[in-house]
Amino acid sequence: MALATISEGASGSEVKWAQYLIVVSRQTELTCTGIDGQFGPFTKKVVEEFQKACGLAVDGVVGPNTWTALGGNRAEPPTVAEGARGALVEKLQTALNEGRGDWAPDNKPPLSVDGVDGPLTTTALKGAQTMGGIPADGIAGLQTWALPVHAAGQMLGGICGVQ
Repeated sequence: MALATISEGASGSEVKWAQYLIVVSRQTELTCTGIDGQFGPFTKKVVEEFQKACGLAVDGVVGPNTWTALGGNRAEPPTVAEGARGALVEKLQTALNEGRGDWAPDNKPPLSVDGVDGPLTTTALKGAQTMGGIPADGIAGLQTWALPVHAAGQMLGGICGVQ
């Protein structure tokens, strides 16, 4: 399925996806806090920076060539919410435990790494979201996967294997 061409003034899920891909490309100053689904002047600026860095025509519009450079046709990371189960939840729980006191709250005791996103995992995730300056909804979506977790530029999604 072809992605729509988006430009300043656009909003919605495709804008959010483009913003996420720009953040994980590490080619611009956009961070997880800027993944808001609104294509405003700042998003246009970072699209232009990305295009320049990739040797594309610099027009601030996310069209076919920019989508290709971003890798926009790949699958989006899954959204993880309370009640989810599985290996990805285990990785998220492990990451939240390892980040305690750094980029995640110092919850005591540490989370059980059981692969079940229950109330304690949701609370710990909300704490990490708050510390990262993004809305604390307890749901691991694009903004949350782009949370920086180490000074070396690593992101939560990267250590959980979803980028």
